[in-house]
Parts: sequence; C-alpha cells; structure tokens
Amino acid sequence: MTDTTLTRRSLLASSAAAAALAGLPRAAFAKELLRMSTLGPGTSPNLVMTTFANIINKSLPDYEIQLNATGAATRHVLEVAMGRSDFCMSSPAIHALMRNKAAMFAKIDQAPELVNKLRTVLNFPMGVYHIAVYGSSGITSIEGAKGKRVFLGPPGGAAFATMKRLFKAVGGLEEGTDYEAVKLGWDAAAAAFQDGNLDVYCNPTNAPSPALTQITVTNQIRFLGIPADKLESEAVQKLVGRPGFSAATLPAGTYGANQLNESDVTTLGVTVGIVSNENADEEMVYQMTKAFYAGVAEAGESAPWLKAVTPQAAVQDINLPLHPGALRALTELGVEIPDAAKS
Repeated sequence: MTDTTLTRRSLLASSAAAAALAGLPRAAFAKELLRMSTLGPGTSPNLVMTTFANIINKSLPDYEIQLNATGAATRHVLEVAMGRSDFCMSSPAIHALMRNKAAMFAKIDQAPELVNKLRTVLNFPMGVYHIAVYGSSGITSIEGAKGKRVFLGPPGGAAFATMKRLFKAVGGLEEGTDYEAVKLGWDAAAAAFQDGNLDVYCNPTNAPSPALTQITVTNQIRFLGIPADKLESEAVQKLVGRPGFSAATLPAGTYGANQLNESDVTTLGVTVGIVSNENADEEMVYQMTKAFYAGVAEAGESAPWLKAVTPQAAVQDINLPLHPGALRALTELGVEIPDAAKS
C-alpha cells in the first residue's frame, strides 16, 4: 500500500468524521472550560465567586467554570490581563496600583498597559477587615501586636500591603522589625489561627465570617480596630481614601457572647469585583451576568449574606470599564451606569 493511498484514505476518513460532527447537536460537544481565580476558603470573594461559578455551571450548559483558590489577587489579575486565565477577583485599589506602577506592581513595567486589558464583570462588597486575637492573648490594641506572629494576608497581595500600612499608621509598628509577618495563604492562615499558631489574624470578609464564627463557638475573640484619635490622622485617611476603601464598622456582638468587644470596632471596608479580559466573548459575559443575578434573586432568604450582592452594587466604587456584555446585562437590569464604568 502506497503512502499516497494512505494519505487519501486519511483525508476521506477526516472528511467523514467532520461531517458526522457537524450533524451532532450542540449539546454533544464538550462544555467550554473557563478558569476563575479567587481567594482561599473562608473569604468573602471565595464565597461569592463559588456561588457565581455554581450558578453558571447549573444554568448555562455551554460553560463550566473551574475555580482556582490559590495565590494572590495581584498575580491573578496579571494572568487574566495576559489571557492566561478567564476571570479573577480584583479590586479598585489593585487597578489604581497597576495604573501607577506602585506597591507590588512597582517592578512590573507592563502593569499600566495590562490594566487596560481588564474589564469589570461586576463589583460586590467584600466586607470589613477583621483583625482578630484570642481573648486569652491579652492583646487589646494594634500596638499590642509588637513582638507577635501576625498574618496580614498572603505575601505580595493587596491585603498584606493594606494591613502593613495600617499597623504602621495606627500602632507605629514596622513589619519584620516590630512583629513577624507570617507568610501563609488564606486557608492555611485560618487553620493556623484556629490551632493557636498565630497571635493576630487579619481577614477582609463579610461579617459574620464562617471561619471566625466557628472559632468563637468555643473561644473568646477580640477584634482590634482604629481608635477615634487615629482615624483622622493623615496616614489612616490615605488608607481610607483609596479607591474601593472606606471607614467601616464591625458591630459589637456580631459573633455572639464570645466576642469581647464592648463597643463597635472601627476598621476598613472594601469593595472588590470579578474581572475578565477585554477579549472575553460579549454574549458569554452577558449571559453569565444575567444568570448570576437571577440566581441570587432566587436564593432569597436562604442565603442572607447575598443581600448585599445586587446589580446596583455591581458598579459601586468602579474605576475600570465594564465588559460590554456586563454593561448590556446591567443596563437591562435597570442599573444606572456611571461614566467610570463606560469604555
């Protein structure tokens, strides 16, 4: 048998296979697999984005979102901007840092160019920064973290940078000199705090946090905050005034009788969001945005923490244009679109 005969037979077989595939209904093809990166378990972004993925996977049969809950958001946004991942958690603060080539992006020359390749799908309230210590630790203020083992957030992440600045602004404490910043991921840090291997645990999350609620069942917890005399200081106001940030309150009693705070705690509140690459398919993002908010509405009272995740909140603190698909979906949902959300 000659090579020519083999080639001709191969071509005929390929043509027949292509014709057979063309005749199959669309459902016969594999789902389009999409990668979404978020923070680790125990964080608000993980909870919201897991819900997003579950709703999409259930209601849109053409797509399957696979979650990646490792690493820092500052790395994830670069991956999405470069087209190496499909969706990730980001924040207005991260976008500003990329534009200014500041903080963790200071040595990334392409950062200002890469942020222009990102588009917002939706924003949502991440919650407030919890700065937790055990009641038995004797720590009653941020100054008391001197000489202690502190989890600020994953190294290189926005939370790490934020808490590092807050501990300096409020307590005058320098990371690496006055306290040890323990380098862990979100889920490992939660476990380490629960096991007593951390003295101070920081986590920006909606209250009550499931991870901290579990701890307060059997342990007394105190949350540290920003004293009134430090709130108006220039250093704290620079933190509060950043894109997506605000002064916020963690109420006394949020975690029940084992929360030792006798009065509300002033801390930082933050808005985050889901972003995609500018080249993500418009119809896909449109369908996903509509499906997500329909799923949130359907959840109703069964998921009270979702009450703050609304179409109106999707453009809160926004400083990155909406993806065209998300813009169309949110407009149909009656959201007033600010100029900052338009391309």
